[in-house]
Amino acid sequence: MIARVVDGLPLAATMQDDEQTGCNILEYQNQAKMLFRKLGPQSPTRCSIETGPYLFHYLIENEICYLVLCERNYSKRLAFSYLEEIAQEFYTQYGKRVNTVTRPYTFIEFDTWMQRTRRQYAEGGARARRAGTASALGGQLGDVQRIMMQNIDDVLQRGAVLSG
Repeated sequence: MIARVVDGLPLAATMQDDEQTGCNILEYQNQAKMLFRKLGPQSPTRCSIETGPYLFHYLIENEICYLVLCERNYSKRLAFSYLEEIAQEFYTQYGKRVNTVTRPYTFIEFDTWMQRTRRQYAEGGARARRAGTASALGGQLGDVQRIMMQNIDDVLQRGAVLSG
């Protein structure tokens, strides 16, 4: 999901089939929307948040939050590389219009691009796990050791804005 940080307005989203994953995606969508409302200018720009058997990973760039839900064993490096790629493409296509929109999911057509990219990362992640390394994408994918880890219940129960 992609949302504006200033007000939590969802801008775009893509979902994997519930049947494929066997999880109730609605619960996680609601958590994501509540999370977007907790974000503010002081929030960490990169964070991983535990929620049941999954992790939310988010990246904030140019006052836009890019969020992905992954299985716990999925590579953090690949997850944040995916978010960086999404952020770059989304901002290139829609960055100038983000602050002018008032309707949720104004840029829902970006779903197609996110799905295609997600499939590439899902295949890349499987290849990387089989090879025993995340270097399948090549190059340095960023230092994930400094990424803040939180628990979804702690974040959502706190009345305050998520901050670093």
